Amino acid sequence: MQYEDILRRLKLLSNPKAVEGMARFGINPENTYGVSIPNLRKIAKETGKDHLLAQQLWASGIHEAQILASMIDDPDQVTEKQMDLWIKDFNSWDVCDQCCMNLFSKTPIAWKKAVEWVKREKEFEKRAGFALMACLAWYDRKSSDTNFSVFLSMIKQESSDNRNYVKKAVNWALRNIGKRSLNLNQQAVETAKEIQKIDSKSAKWIASDAIRELTSEEVQKRLIKINEIYKQ
Repeated sequence: MQYEDILRRLKLLSNPKAVEGMARFGINPENTYGVSIPNLRKIAKETGKDHLLAQQLWASGIHEAQILASMIDDPDQVTEKQMDLWIKDFNSWDVCDQCCMNLFSKTPIAWKKAVEWVKREKEFEKRAGFALMACLAWYDRKSSDTNFSVFLSMIKQESSDNRNYVKKAVNWALRNIGKRSLNLNQQAVETAKEIQKIDSKSAKWIASDAIRELTSEEVQKRLIKINEIYKQ
């Protein structure tokens, strides 16, 4: 599928009412058509992986075209320069998260960029670092618990950032790491208890929300089951 064909299709799928609803959820309505994620995934499946087309779609500046770009780009062809350029364009939490989930977390340099980006000052660039941590905890099944333990100190360090899209990503990363294994669950809960002592509304919210989920019966039962499977 060609660039012009995709843009025409996105326009045909545009939904002004959906754009209004997205804005209520904090999604930037500028250059947004209101196309649903399932529709974007359908187009991505039909298009297949195409690194050059992904660059064109991203450069369009259209909200849905950028999310689609993250779906069709080839992680093995993505360069560090590209990742740094793309995050500078982030102006909405969903574009940030979709890029991290669909593409960045699957690149060979995902771990390096996560550590680097959490130190950034701009809100969505910093969010991208923690979103990457959350996605790696979910998708990367090969890395050891020790690798994820390193993230916990960074999470604690940045937990007092009161900006909405940063604190939610910090919380997301903490919860996902804590749901990876029994060992990491214990470490994440301990980290959350340390965060809870910080004199910051953001830190206290991050900690209490994480502790509530990570110590829940549902999460504990699932982790015990996973642990038993690995012992067999």
